[in-house]
Amino acid sequence: MRKRDREATRARLLEAARLRFARDGYDATSVRDIAGDSGVDATLIFRYFGSKKRLFEEATVADLAADLLDGPSEELVARMVRTVVDQDWTEYGGEHPLVALLRSSAHEDTRQHIREEVCHTYVDTLRDLAEGDDAELRAELLSAWLVGIGILRSVVATPALAKARTADLAPHVAAVATGLLGRPMSGAVDRPEA
Repeated sequence: MRKRDREATRARLLEAARLRFARDGYDATSVRDIAGDSGVDATLIFRYFGSKKRLFEEATVADLAADLLDGPSEELVARMVRTVVDQDWTEYGGEHPLVALLRSSAHEDTRQHIREEVCHTYVDTLRDLAEGDDAELRAELLSAWLVGIGILRSVVATPALAKARTADLAPHVAAVATGLLGRPMSGAVDRPEA
């Protein structure tokens, strides 16, 4: 098989795995399901990834911090909200990758992966912005609230949150973030919504 064919097959497997794991979780997804969705033999998963676990790890890694840290720190929370509300997560079944990971959280290594993702992407950054005592606790509280917004929007689909846009949420999120972090946080929406 030529290199280009191998790369295309590998990419198809990752794409199918992202959708399956996001929709069904780790336990309910089989190697055969992913291979069937990709139109290849299941043995190729083991050839390219070594195991279902390794495929899961590669398929569920998202560079969540990529755009979050670009821009003024007082607009960080607004950028976080945009990743939950406006970002196109089609490759993860339409949901934020963290929500997809939560479906597989029965496994300790997945819980550890979620913990690292949340702590390094959200909590640490928010803690560094917080002023005063107990910055870690306040950063975790704000992170929990933001993750909860994502879950209520995409999994539970509560009516008001499911239809809310970033501009609807921005002033409320800015007020809570300002209170928890002890410094002014903007609710600015610096790009047009879809």
